[in-house]
Amino acid sequence: MKKNVFEKEVKLEKEWLECLDKTFVKKSKDAKVPGFRKGKVPKDIYIKNFGIESLYPDAANDAIQVAYRKILDEEKLVPIIEPTVDITGISDTNIILKFTIITHPEVTLGEYKNLGLKKDKVTVTAKEVDDEIEHLRIHMADIITKENGEVAVGDTAVVSFKGYVDGKELEGGSGENFPLEIGSHSFIPGFEEGLVGLKAGETKTLNLKFPENYVEDLKNKDVKFEVTVNEVKTRSLPEINDDFFKDLGYEDVKTLDDLKKKIKADITHEKEHEVEDKFLDACLEKAASNLKVDINEEIIDEEVHRMIDQYANQLAQQGLNIEKYYEITGTKPEELHKQMEPEAKKRIQYRYLIEAIADAEKIDFTEKEVDKRAQEMADGYGITVEELLKAYGTKEIVKYDMKMRKAMEILTENN
Repeated sequence: MKKNVFEKEVKLEKEWLECLDKTFVKKSKDAKVPGFRKGKVPKDIYIKNFGIESLYPDAANDAIQVAYRKILDEEKLVPIIEPTVDITGISDTNIILKFTIITHPEVTLGEYKNLGLKKDKVTVTAKEVDDEIEHLRIHMADIITKENGEVAVGDTAVVSFKGYVDGKELEGGSGENFPLEIGSHSFIPGFEEGLVGLKAGETKTLNLKFPENYVEDLKNKDVKFEVTVNEVKTRSLPEINDDFFKDLGYEDVKTLDDLKKKIKADITHEKEHEVEDKFLDACLEKAASNLKVDINEEIIDEEVHRMIDQYANQLAQQGLNIEKYYEITGTKPEELHKQMEPEAKKRIQYRYLIEAIADAEKIDFTEKEVDKRAQEMADGYGITVEELLKAYGTKEIVKYDMKMRKAMEILTENN
């Protein structure tokens, strides 16, 4: 058994009777017994009608909390995740609970300074600046009808289509006046490419195949699409002139040279952030390889579940749920869990590493410094400190976050 796994069996007697009484008071409020009003049923009559066992489930939940707090106080434990609890004995006089508690593992910090890593240099080419100006022009372009023009990559074809699989119309495989940007790869391979060269009013049959990574019942299947191009639209790029500079809304940009300087500064700033992030990742990876820590499977499982919850929230923002994701990708929950385990383990290693660096460097902050940081965070979100702490937790969490950030600064500054 790992050193940070603590097991203990607890027998509650007096506290168990109190939990039973508390549960009785709660349940008796809604109990219906002939001859008695709600909430007025004596305990002995209640037990005669419903049995003492009817109180066990709710009372056991209360007893678990009582016993858990008792263990933490007596043993001075700092649990990492929720404990597992087994009820090994239960009666009207006592309850016996067996706790398995995962505590902070033993961490041995290895070398984290002078790792011999070098940060990439930031360079911005003239082509990158010119490409960004072109992207701005495309973004600000007017979409106009391409009179008598053929569909080309970059155009938007307004199409009506119907799909057929095994000679039957494909459910959800049709659309009317659908604007499709050619080259966006929004549809299955071959669909957009098959429209290149067509003119408005022309119809074409596309014989395609669904890809390997499509939904289970359609992947690798042949599909036929009857597509009519209703209209072809293209971008009319703006000229680079005074009107273009005004529309951009950048202050102090009056000429093309001003715009190039502005864009070069923006790209440089973005690349510097990317380089810093990449260097931090390299430092974390190298220092973590020198770290000695034995991570429990339970901790990894907990982190994976947290990651899946985060992913489910991201899907929800896109109008999907995790069940639909499983259906579309053909992935099973246990497969997604397995896929996320390496990343979960890495996150946990990095967290223990940064905590160990903070301890080794004796990083700490005064209450005044924490208050200042909490105020800065609240101002950044446009809320009060009270609202921030309600959502964030406590000032200790703000302080923890400050210590972790400072530890990462030390890690990158010394390599």
